[in-house]
Amino acid sequence: MHLPDDDLPADPKAQRSADRKRWLRAFNLSLAFVLAMLVMFSLQGSADLRGWMVQPWSMEGLKGLVGAPLLHGSIDHLAANAISMLMLGTLAGGMYPRATARAIPLAWIGSGLGAWLLGTAGSHHLGASGLTHGLMFLVFVLGLLRRDRPAIAAAMIAFFLYGGMLLTVLPREAGVSWQAHLGGAIGGVVAAFLWRRTDPQAARKRYSWEIEEELEARLAERETADGLEPPSPDSVPVIWTRPEDPDRGTVLPFRRRE
Repeated sequence: MHLPDDDLPADPKAQRSADRKRWLRAFNLSLAFVLAMLVMFSLQGSADLRGWMVQPWSMEGLKGLVGAPLLHGSIDHLAANAISMLMLGTLAGGMYPRATARAIPLAWIGSGLGAWLLGTAGSHHLGASGLTHGLMFLVFVLGLLRRDRPAIAAAMIAFFLYGGMLLTVLPREAGVSWQAHLGGAIGGVVAAFLWRRTDPQAARKRYSWEIEEELEARLAERETADGLEPPSPDSVPVIWTRPEDPDRGTVLPFRRRE
């Protein structure tokens, strides 16, 4: 990967150091979000936070667009989302720090809007699974759009770990908010198309045979410029041309022998 700016690093050590810092920063931010979910889960037992859940087709339930990803219904629900957030957040933030920073608000709001618009009136939706779906779809679609080796590798890792998210955007299991999953996934896909070029691509490694072909082409151009090789037939000037003959191409009659 390149450094955060678009300039190529002159020192490989500086490149490796920048890569470590970027991945460590992505891990720390993901861990901080997981800790925030733990704090909010501990407060749910002593405070009534149902007003911060998404309640479909309720004006009061619109507050859930902000607070619902931080709330969870059980410790198992929290653990599942915490692990996926830690892994997908680190993967997305380490590979695409700029695109991820822009995609998180879209996936956050998209998951809430999906639950609010498609959910059943009177139900309550909570959890960070919509946000994790947005991160997974972001990494997966960016791999399809960018198609460089690191992007494809990241997409394969995301699909290997959480490829089942491609199916959980549809209703499958009762009690699971597929509406939030779908909204977050749409936010991740939209972010991938909007900011697919925000993060610089990794420099492509050239093989020895590619370098040899380039050197041979440059050498041939230099020899041609120096006059060591004859020019191509198209560049040879025409010195003599056949004069126009009106009888050319006609059949001449011959006399028969007597």
